[in-house]
Amino acid sequence: MRNRVIMAFWVNVCRLLVALTFIFSGYVKAIDPLGTQYKIQDYLSALGVTANSYDYLILVVAVILGALEFCLGIYLLFAIYRRAVSRVLLLFMSLMTLVSLWLVIFNPITDCGCFGDAVALTNTQTLIKNIILLLFTLFIVYRPEAMFRFVGNNNQWIVANYTIVFILFTSSSSLYLLPQFDFRPYHVGADIKKGMEIPANAEQPKFETTFILEKDGVRKEFSLNDYPDSTWTFIDSKTVQTSKGYVPEIHDFSIQSIDGTIDITEEVLNNKGYVFLFVSPDLRRANDTSYGEIDDIYNYCERNGYMFCALTAGDEKSINYWRDITGAEYTFYNTDETTLKTMIRSNPGLILLKNGIVIGKWSHNNLPELSQTSPSLEKTEYGVLNPDSTSKRITSILLWYILPLIVLSLADRMWNFTSWIRRKKQSNVLYNFFKKGKKMRKKIVAGNWKMNMNLQEGIALAKEINETLVNEKPACDVIICTPFIHLASVAQILDQSVVGLGAENCADKEKGAYTGEVSAEMVKSTGAQYVILGHSERRGYYGETPEILKEKVALALKNNLKVIFCIGESLEEREAGKHNEVVKAELEGSVFNLNEEEFKNVIIAYEPIWAIGTGKTATSEQAEEIHAYIRGIIAERYGKAVADETSILYGGSCKASNAPELFAKPDIDGGLIGGASLKAADFMGIIKAW
Repeated sequence: MRNRVIMAFWVNVCRLLVALTFIFSGYVKAIDPLGTQYKIQDYLSALGVTANSYDYLILVVAVILGALEFCLGIYLLFAIYRRAVSRVLLLFMSLMTLVSLWLVIFNPITDCGCFGDAVALTNTQTLIKNIILLLFTLFIVYRPEAMFRFVGNNNQWIVANYTIVFILFTSSSSLYLLPQFDFRPYHVGADIKKGMEIPANAEQPKFETTFILEKDGVRKEFSLNDYPDSTWTFIDSKTVQTSKGYVPEIHDFSIQSIDGTIDITEEVLNNKGYVFLFVSPDLRRANDTSYGEIDDIYNYCERNGYMFCALTAGDEKSINYWRDITGAEYTFYNTDETTLKTMIRSNPGLILLKNGIVIGKWSHNNLPELSQTSPSLEKTEYGVLNPDSTSKRITSILLWYILPLIVLSLADRMWNFTSWIRRKKQSNVLYNFFKKGKKMRKKIVAGNWKMNMNLQEGIALAKEINETLVNEKPACDVIICTPFIHLASVAQILDQSVVGLGAENCADKEKGAYTGEVSAEMVKSTGAQYVILGHSERRGYYGETPEILKEKVALALKNNLKVIFCIGESLEEREAGKHNEVVKAELEGSVFNLNEEEFKNVIIAYEPIWAIGTGKTATSEQAEEIHAYIRGIIAERYGKAVADETSILYGGSCKASNAPELFAKPDIDGGLIGGASLKAADFMGIIKAW
């Protein structure tokens, strides 16, 4: 127990760290899909792939990548689809670790873009980060069931789908408008001039010059330190930068005329008034639907004496193309394409400066409404630098995502708690308080392993089922009925407050010279609580009669074992319409001799013989009909109160796909599961039907 607790603690620590990393990484990508697109294009360029014609496809990939990381992080945080998510994370981190190793070896790009523009990592730092996350993920994959769930099985689909919708909406709104958070040096409130400054004591870049000289037909290279005498003839020289030195946050901001003869950078940055910058990295790819609003803003600037500059990285042809389709009259200037893409995530976009400080930024989909009748900028909301609204945006995210999930989680926990109360026995104080003494029959899913699995395989399966259910707290009683050789070993593994243990049979004799038989007392001594009796395979293959079964039932009850008693008809009997009389005769022959108190320890399992192991299943209507009939004849024998408390299970090719429909019927209280109980995932799928 202590080792399990320690293991669960470390699994959940790793789960939290990996989840938070993925949530942050995915979110900063999702709010800046264009930035993610640019980074993917950098990777493709490093591989020698030119993908300019596939911009939209790469953008889709960028959106999916951000959404995938965010969803994986949220799913891991809430422990949704634990096994599948942990395996996907392992695959993802394995690939990312290989990519980061490639970056370290070949250094094709300097920043991996893992955290967008929010956090810049060197390639070595990225590799270390990915190795650590990979190790954490391996730990999670080893014990995914140890992750504590914040949301129950029944409601996890709500969180899963809400997360997908939320992050895709976030990416879409960031594309339509601008990113909710701007981590670039041109964010609102940034002083561009200050960002370009180089401190007086900053490290300067260093260069080394090598001179190539010739004498007597021999060429040699010399540095300044060993430059030879004049007898050598100068041939060439080369200069190599040996140290980058200090690089300012903004180092490539420049505005020049298209022909390169005029530089207006200082004029723009030192302008004490307002300067509008119309920004378009590529005019041929720019959205032209808002050209009318742009013209209005340009005319507004002309009327009020504000500077208006159009910045592009294109040539005269692209400028003329834009003028032809929009009728633009404003002057264009040249700025580096990467700089323009960094300045604003919109093509085109609009930036407002005052004295070199960014006052406002707008996408072409949300331009400021300025016309000739508008007052001067000083008197509008656009001309005032708003205080940092980061806290407001974070609060908004909390309200629109985190808070609803917290509320959902609390509601789900409360629902699970009330379900737990409803499952408690009548002796439970809380149960009595809420139910006022009214008894309710148990919902049960029991697994019948039959003659399958050796001891080691059985122990492994039992351990997996137990660990899963201990962490997930099922909404029904769960029982596993194993071969005799498993009982004692499995009993040591199971937490029988969560998973009950049963045998598949017991002898009709109390003790004696009955070689190969196992008595009810022996079964009980292993730690088992239940025994299956009357299974059709025992009746058909081993000739067990109602009289034999009557003895088995009596001995099982005498040894305080609860009986799962099987009844059911053959295909011929079903087709002949004799199914009701068959099940009635089986009950009367073996269990209806019990008194009321004894019968309360019997669970009925209806198994149509024609549906056992055949893949055929009685329809939910057929099953409900005969279950209701069985409950009726129990009521005739013991009274309605006993009948209402008796659990009647369905057995016959029950699986995860049809269990919800079957279990929804009022008289079907669970299932006796054969083949589907031999795999933990399949068995859990049926349990989760409750």
